[in-house]
Formats: sequence, structure tokens, C-alpha cells
Amino acid sequence: MDDSLDPKTTTIAETDNYLAWKAEEADGETTYHLELNNVTLHFFKEEWQEFIDLVDMVLDEEL
Repeated sequence: MDDSLDPKTTTIAETDNYLAWKAEEADGETTYHLELNNVTLHFFKEEWQEFIDLVDMVLDEEL
């Protein structure tokens, strides 16, 4: 099997129950993934940025 087609993955952050990671796909696309217990959310780069903006707004509101 051709390993050059396998995505290069990097862990962004991890806790006991949650994991955020990204994958550099063979086609040059970067995808982001959130594993939340038994649910995994997948984002393209633009979607990830919008999600991060949303989280920032929530955090600003909570402070």
C-alpha cells in the first residue's frame, strides 16, 4: 500500500475524554476533528475557523 496517500495527523489538544486533531490530507486539504466521547465531528479548514470563532464568543460571554 502507498503510504504517501496516508494523511499526516497531529494532535492539537487532548484530555481524558476529548481529543482535537488535524490531518494533512494527500490532496493538500487540512481537516480538523473533535472526538467527544463516542461522537466525532469533522471540519474542513473554513468550518474549523468558524467553530473556533464561536467558541471564542462563548468564552468571552462567560468571562
